[in-house]
Amino acid sequence: MTVWIEAELCDGCRRCLKICPYGALELRDGRAYILEQCTFCGACLNVCKKGAILTDAEPRTIPDFSDRKGVWVFAEQRDGELNPVSLELLGKAQVLAETLNQEISALLLGYRVSDLSKTLIKYGADNVYLVEHKALADYRTLAYTKAVEELVRKYKPNIFLIGASHIGRDLAPRVSRRVGVGLTADCTELTIDPDEGILLQTRPAFGGNVMATIANRYSRPQMATVRPGVMEALPKPDKKGNMIKHKVSLLEKEIGTKILEVVKEKKKGVDITKAKVIVAGGRGVGDDKGFKKLQKLAAILGGEVAGTRIVVEKGWIPSENQVGQTGKSVRPEIYIACGVSGAIQHRAGMMNSRYIIAINTDPRAAIFQVADWGIVGDLHEVVPEMIKQLKGKNF
Repeated sequence: MTVWIEAELCDGCRRCLKICPYGALELRDGRAYILEQCTFCGACLNVCKKGAILTDAEPRTIPDFSDRKGVWVFAEQRDGELNPVSLELLGKAQVLAETLNQEISALLLGYRVSDLSKTLIKYGADNVYLVEHKALADYRTLAYTKAVEELVRKYKPNIFLIGASHIGRDLAPRVSRRVGVGLTADCTELTIDPDEGILLQTRPAFGGNVMATIANRYSRPQMATVRPGVMEALPKPDKKGNMIKHKVSLLEKEIGTKILEVVKEKKKGVDITKAKVIVAGGRGVGDDKGFKKLQKLAAILGGEVAGTRIVVEKGWIPSENQVGQTGKSVRPEIYIACGVSGAIQHRAGMMNSRYIIAINTDPRAAIFQVADWGIVGDLHEVVPEMIKQLKGKNF
């Protein structure tokens, strides 16, 4: 590919100089000139109003994907128990599939896990592709990658969603590389473009300071991982579906790893992703003593205490109680944000709460923009009053 400039057409407007991300253009005698550091990215082509910048590169065409059908969800399981994120993704798959008028399929891998197909169907799957093999009893990267790759190549899905769990974050990039497609990681929102019918994948970018929406026009399936707790499971108790068994050949010498022993670490505290009520604190709490007030409020409401990244870094609460882009995503019935400014990194983890109550001394705090109810005041005065008012109530 080459790019060149027709000097007679160039009027020296400088548009191309401003748009070039590599500083590979300069003016010489009032005309644009291409420098050696040009990477032929093409950013300058569309901004030239005179059509003075030309290229011999042919426009990229979108392949025919009419044979790619269906919204797929990887049904992650351990020891015969489904990861809740898989059911959440089936809920989102229902919305996407309805828009596209396509079927929903779940991929279930393991050994003696066929009974889980009933649960997957009741949460929205039209089809369950079942792969059972002794080599799949425990998750091993190469074994699962090979099995999923075979399924993708054979049945050709349009969209493939995987939970951004420990397993999902290991499996998804390997599968995407094997089948030659892109992957958008840690998505917080998925929608279908009404004009093109493609998947729009939204995720935090640049440290969570902006939300980027990514579209894959040139390969299929459109793959994305989604953080647990972001989507909502939508059970359909009366739904009927099909189970499709797929045989796969797996040899131990091909897998490369062998599990000798599984050691489970006992988790400390309660998983905040399962809490119905969360009382969260930010920098405004002041210190670890301030969190004792939040703990009292949470105890009265039968909830859990959480916080922002800064309070975890200060050691006021444990890391497993952090909510946000680098913490956990939660969707409680009630989320009480105390002294939380409302940075986008934190909002990414709690935006799906049913009701948000914000307490902050700054009436311009960003948290009030997403709150259902806001209290402008000192949390050290407001929270004790809430505790006083709520004592003796039944929840």
